Amino acid sequence: MNDRYDAGYGDGPYELVGYDEYGRPVYQQVPAQQVPQQQVPQQPYDPYAQQGYGYDPYATGQQQAQPYDTGNQAPAPSYDPYDTGHQAPAPSYDSYGGRGAANAYDPYGQTATSGQQPRVAEQTAYIPQQAGPVPQQPGQAEEPEPAADPEREYHTEQFAFVEEPTDDSEDVIDWLNFTENRTERREEARRRARSRTIALLVVLALVAVGGVGYLWYAGKLPGLSSSGSKSGTATSAAAQKRDVIVVHLHNTGKGGTSTALLVDNTTTKQGTTVLLPNSLALTGDDGTTTTLAKSVDDDGASGTRDQLDTVLGTNIQGTWRLDTPYLQNLVDLVGNIDIDTNADVPDPDAKKKGTSPLVHQGKDQTLSGKMAVAYATYRASGEAQNAQLERFGQVMQGVLRKMSSDPTGATTTVQTLAQILDPPLTDKDLGAFLARLADLAKGGDYKTALLPVQSDGTLSARTSDSVVKDILGGTAKSPDAGSAVRVSVQNATGVKDDTEKARVVLLNGGFTFLEGGTASGTQATSKVLYADAADKANATEVAKTLGLPAGSVTKGTVSSGADVSVVLGSDYKPASS
Repeated sequence: MNDRYDAGYGDGPYELVGYDEYGRPVYQQVPAQQVPQQQVPQQPYDPYAQQGYGYDPYATGQQQAQPYDTGNQAPAPSYDPYDTGHQAPAPSYDSYGGRGAANAYDPYGQTATSGQQPRVAEQTAYIPQQAGPVPQQPGQAEEPEPAADPEREYHTEQFAFVEEPTDDSEDVIDWLNFTENRTERREEARRRARSRTIALLVVLALVAVGGVGYLWYAGKLPGLSSSGSKSGTATSAAAQKRDVIVVHLHNTGKGGTSTALLVDNTTTKQGTTVLLPNSLALTGDDGTTTTLAKSVDDDGASGTRDQLDTVLGTNIQGTWRLDTPYLQNLVDLVGNIDIDTNADVPDPDAKKKGTSPLVHQGKDQTLSGKMAVAYATYRASGEAQNAQLERFGQVMQGVLRKMSSDPTGATTTVQTLAQILDPPLTDKDLGAFLARLADLAKGGDYKTALLPVQSDGTLSARTSDSVVKDILGGTAKSPDAGSAVRVSVQNATGVKDDTEKARVVLLNGGFTFLEGGTASGTQATSKVLYADAADKANATEVAKTLGLPAGSVTKGTVSSGADVSVVLGSDYKPASS
């Protein structure tokens, strides 16, 4: 279908003059060069108010509205290009197929009539950038507005989708911004959570690596360290620097001594108390074999220190003689000690039996000076000397935990004891040494070890490496077992503990002890036998050492591997060792 607004369509040329308020184009016919005198002024062309050639494609009546009505000219006959003049006019149909003028429908909201349609109010076309519409020409009749079809009435709210309210658009934008911000916050929270998780894993990994490294350095890693040593260090055991002081506890009440080495390993930052059994075999100045207990009594501090250096391969800087009264004062000065006791200790001053023990067995027992001395020197019936020695080690470690870590404070404590130290040890040297050990004991870097000694008092390479080599950094050099008189002891007293007591006495006397077992029965008198006449003097010395009468020495059969054999009878009265 041809566009009725194409150029050249109608009576003359038209030109576009603007758009109405609905955006529709408005045309105007180009005026002729010469206009008749009575010609009505041309009006702007409105495609919805008039149609070229009097043709209205939407009209259903018999007559078509005239395009121009000046009021002076007769209306031009309507022209139907399909009317031959011989056919009856075709019935009109509206746009929905309805028939008749009643159903005539104008798609622009106007109802067609069978007569001349009412003229649509003319509007002067204008371009949106120009001024408003041209005023109506004088004398021109104002056309009435077409009546609206109530059944086909349209309202602006039905076309609300054309332009949405600004408020709704802002709400949508706000919602989008809120959704975007919430998504960003969630992503940021996830990123922070991942960062914290990674940081935590890194910290845990560093702590684990540091812990394993510390255990490796301290020699405490399972499978990589030997007992009583720090073998995981970069420096070999022999090259490590150590400060060593020997302590002799003299029991002024019952007699006897207890010896220990206080070791400060400045390389590995480890402190140790090494307990030395009294049966430890030493070599005297004259080359004869003796025991530690006998050396302390006979050779004194200096001689014993030199002999220990020879046997253990150490370098002892000083000797601290600590008599039991000084130990009691030391414990009282540091404010009592707390240790785990392993036995009930009776009060040595109690006159009646059955009284409450002075020291009770248990964990975290608080001991005063008197209680500490009683516990350190206590040895139950039938116990080996090592049991009493270990109690002494517990007391020494408890004292170090309560000692001041400040050298000045520790020196003051030593000076308060008012004891005379054996040269070259001084108050300041001993105070500074004890302060360093106290710091290690408080930090958990302190331990106690017992030097393993064989029955003859010598050290074997297998049993002593863990202490002599790793802790002391020395080499065991025990005297030859054959240099001492070998004494075999058989117990016929009926008291089992007598064998151990005789062993201690013989070792302290410089003899080599050999276990002879227990006799099937008891004997009233003891016997000291020798097989070679050259050993008679040795047999007499053995009897004297054990407290047996000289008449008990006789020639007889001697056990294999022994120089002298002893059979202990009921007349044997063991002395305290």
